[in-house]
Amino acid sequence: MTWITNAWYVAAWDHEVDRTPLARTLCGVPVVLYRKLDRGVVALRDACPHRMLPLSMGLREGDSIRCKYHGLKLGPDGVAQEMPLRTDPVNTAICVETFAVCERHRFVWIWIGDRDKADPALIPDLWPCSAPGWAFDGGYYPIACDYRLIIDNLMDLTHETYVHGSSIGQAELMETPITTAVEGDEVVVSRWIPDIDPPPLWRDAIKADGRVDRWQICRFLPPAAVIIDVGVAPVAAGATPECHDQGVRGFVIDVMTPQTATTSHYFWGMARNFDIDDAGFTARFKAQQGGVFMEDVAILEAQQRSIEANPDLKPRAYNIDAGGTRARRAIERLRTTDVS
Repeated sequence: MTWITNAWYVAAWDHEVDRTPLARTLCGVPVVLYRKLDRGVVALRDACPHRMLPLSMGLREGDSIRCKYHGLKLGPDGVAQEMPLRTDPVNTAICVETFAVCERHRFVWIWIGDRDKADPALIPDLWPCSAPGWAFDGGYYPIACDYRLIIDNLMDLTHETYVHGSSIGQAELMETPITTAVEGDEVVVSRWIPDIDPPPLWRDAIKADGRVDRWQICRFLPPAAVIIDVGVAPVAAGATPECHDQGVRGFVIDVMTPQTATTSHYFWGMARNFDIDDAGFTARFKAQQGGVFMEDVAILEAQQRSIEANPDLKPRAYNIDAGGTRARRAIERLRTTDVS
């Protein structure tokens, strides 16, 4: 196991969970999610306690779910409500594991570990997703790689020039120094790129020609989230690394949930403070961002295949990998504490 157990992970976008059961393996655990009549979310282990048929194949009845094999009916609390033979008395000792869930920042969060430790205050602070004056939307990709490889990628500010050359990458990025800092359990990688021509995506966003100052500030939030403060401002606006709201600013939102040791759920999006009422722009920007992330998916899945094909080799870490390396150290430290 490479992940922290007692932590909040994203199980789904809010719109993915409805009355129809949704099956998803999270941190190695098969889970079924659905909404009750009051729209609250239920999360159960996706295995009937009778013959272990996935409950996600079951029939919804009110707030309950009935196994499609022999008809055992379970309530949203996981406790049996009706036996396969209606004449049998209900045995309330029959139950299925339930998980704590919480909706925040457009996501459904789940706590796979000890339920008594599930404090909503521990949900990563993705504040731009919910703050007034910001618009937020995004998507989801299943990725066939270790979730830590995605974190490595997101905390790496050097691959853009080559992987994302047609969208957000540019040669000037390789000429600008990068700083890495550790703040408690969080890791911050930052770069300030002054007086450059904006790349295509940001030129369209700022709606003007001319030189800009550009910034990228990546922050790793345990257990598996990365938010990246990005944007550009006209050089004449006087933006600084400490204060840069003068142009167009966004936060790339990335939340990873391990599925297995070598597969992951990748929830991504962008929160922005410009054109927030333009739904059409939101859809176009989401499509652009999705294309950028698909470039990463191709790299990450090829990297995972290569790691598995070369068991006698190990990836090496150079100076440019400091952010991902320190994020991995934070995960391992918290994971070790979690299981001790």
